[in-house]
Amino acid sequence: MPQDLNQLTNAELKRYLSEHRNNDEAFHEALQVLMSRRDPNAITYPYPYDMADPEREVEAIFRERISQIERDRSTG
Repeated sequence: MPQDLNQLTNAELKRYLSEHRNNDEAFHEALQVLMSRRDPNAITYPYPYDMADPEREVEAIFRERISQIERDRSTG
């Protein structure tokens, strides 16, 4: 009997994905459940190949993220 993937925690789902990586159907189903749990408000970044100047744009993303972490640490 198949597991109810919706009842698994994210860590359990990731383990399930690892254990079933060669079973396309099981892997796809578990991945769909895991992806459905993503925060719709989470920050998303473009894929580097879709950028006009990937090196500069990725560097800017990293610099902004590092600055944000440093600001959070100094206020927390």
